[in-house]
Amino acid sequence: MPFDPVYRVAELRVLEAKACDAPLMERAGLAAATVARDLLATQPPRVLVLAGPGNNGGDAFVVARWLKSWFFDVNVVFHADAGRLPAGAANAYRAWLGAGGTTIAEMPERGDWGLIVDGLFGIGLTRAVEGAYAQWIERANTHRAPILALDIPSGLNADTGVAMQPAIRAAATATFIALKPGLLTGDGPDYCGALSVHDLNLDAAAFGPPAGRRLEWRCLRRALPESLRRSRHNVHKGTFGTLAIVGGNNGMVGAAILAGRAALYLGAGKVFVGLATAARPAVDWVQPELMLRDAARVFDPLPDALVVGPGFGTHPGARALLAKALPLAAPLALDADALNLIASDAKLAAAAAGRKAATVMTPHPAEAARLLGTTSANIQADRLSATLALAAKFHADVVLKGAGSVCAFADQSWAINASGNAGLASGGTGDALAGMLGALLAQKMPASEALALAVCLHGAAADALVAEGIGPVGLTASELAPAARRLINAVTPLR
Repeated sequence: MPFDPVYRVAELRVLEAKACDAPLMERAGLAAATVARDLLATQPPRVLVLAGPGNNGGDAFVVARWLKSWFFDVNVVFHADAGRLPAGAANAYRAWLGAGGTTIAEMPERGDWGLIVDGLFGIGLTRAVEGAYAQWIERANTHRAPILALDIPSGLNADTGVAMQPAIRAAATATFIALKPGLLTGDGPDYCGALSVHDLNLDAAAFGPPAGRRLEWRCLRRALPESLRRSRHNVHKGTFGTLAIVGGNNGMVGAAILAGRAALYLGAGKVFVGLATAARPAVDWVQPELMLRDAARVFDPLPDALVVGPGFGTHPGARALLAKALPLAAPLALDADALNLIASDAKLAAAAAGRKAATVMTPHPAEAARLLGTTSANIQADRLSATLALAAKFHADVVLKGAGSVCAFADQSWAINASGNAGLASGGTGDALAGMLGALLAQKMPASEALALAVCLHGAAADALVAEGIGPVGLTASELAPAARRLINAVTPLR
């Protein structure tokens, strides 16, 4: 399956060490200068370059040299001790001076820059910026000129996506060698602007395959499984699996119904919705294809896959239903209150971790915190590590929902989703995701592939709706599944 690789900082340092003979700084500077030139096409031809005390500053000097050679008016702000620059950055500094460039120690007052280049701090930064550099960041952020960040916006943690204030808010980021997790999750998408990846003529995979990848609909759509292509004629509803959804307690029936509808729209052959409420509706008149049952009646005969949790509640009856579902030999997606029950009950947690069939978990940060016995703030401080910890603890495939949803798989590989928008921040969208995931599991997709596809398609559906003028304000969960169906069928027309 095609994908863009994502590396953590420690992995990138290994790659850089193995490629130490390559002129990486020169390549990075030229690549970023080309991006800068494109950004300046409609801007005044005056550039302010902020150069820091390390290798990111070296990249900035190379950018400045190239832009000067292309006849842009370039000013470089640099107040570090040039004698303490790393070797590569020192060479770049001398080359800038040799090309007739100069530096100034303070950020100038003039305000007619067409572009600001952020070359202050790179991927090694792990603490908040202080002093004069912090002031430069704050002033750059208030300037009218767009900012181009080199490798990563200064102040953004490359591994976690936490913006350690102050942090550069870039209009564009030219990142080098490969993507980093912090560009894609947490605060990253709000601080990076338009991302471009420049491999610097390195085949990173040749030094070892990455554990991480970026999920994008443009890539996943090229590798849809056969069950979703509907290219065969000799099929029936049983071909596409039976899904059972267990949830919908008093006052929360809509959550289970939303999941059931989403499962139908993603091609499940039959969908049973087992409702935990005593006041159970006889039929869903909007989607009468759904078969509504008492929750206890959907386990026998064993469906091809189960989803437990949407609108489930945490009362003793819900616990008993979950205890019945966990030992079943069918793929199981655990969502919402099913996760809360597992977090509060050691026996349920042990049963979940000991399952033989595939297990998929879909927590938001608060649910993830309960499962790991920590706080939501700690989860958000390192979303990738938290998701990997959940996958290891429960031997499951896990998605930590949020900005740049993180998927971690039972084999400790991982992915970060690049689709989706703020329109998903509304009630019921997680239920729609659970139903879409359940439909893919019922159609016999391997759990890790089903999770990656469901998460990416869920976000892509929201993106498609916004492109049509539906949202992000007021986008509702009910609109996601029809949009996802349109995306799938646009890829797989009947032959």
